[in-house]
Amino acid sequence: MSKRSKSKISTDGSDPAFASNPFETLNTGGLPSGPTSEQMRPKATEKKVKSKGRVEVRREKAGRGGKTVTTLREFPSCIPLKELEAMTFKFKKICACGGALKGRAIELQGDVCDRVMSELEKLGYKPVRAGG
Repeated sequence: MSKRSKSKISTDGSDPAFASNPFETLNTGGLPSGPTSEQMRPKATEKKVKSKGRVEVRREKAGRGGKTVTTLREFPSCIPLKELEAMTFKFKKICACGGALKGRAIELQGDVCDRVMSELEKLGYKPVRAGG
């Protein structure tokens, strides 16, 4: 095994091996100017909206006399009931259907899962299709 030399290499330019710059002889006359610092920054196109929480969207039929109902459950507990009541009213208008707020779950008459899921995404929630 060989021993490594403990001497350090000087990089201050006193050593002729490191004193020359390989780019000194290049002609930069015809080159365009480089980008400015403002052009180098990444562009902020759209800010990612922080999710307000996960919401289960479920299509149910059992125990309802054969009628199809869309239920929205598992809203975060930090959302007040007043806001849930307002969302129920808004979903009823958008989907052109009846519905009600029962506890902390929104029930809408009919199979309106797709419309509700797109609207929940616009409001900042993360809708998840639950059930079969």
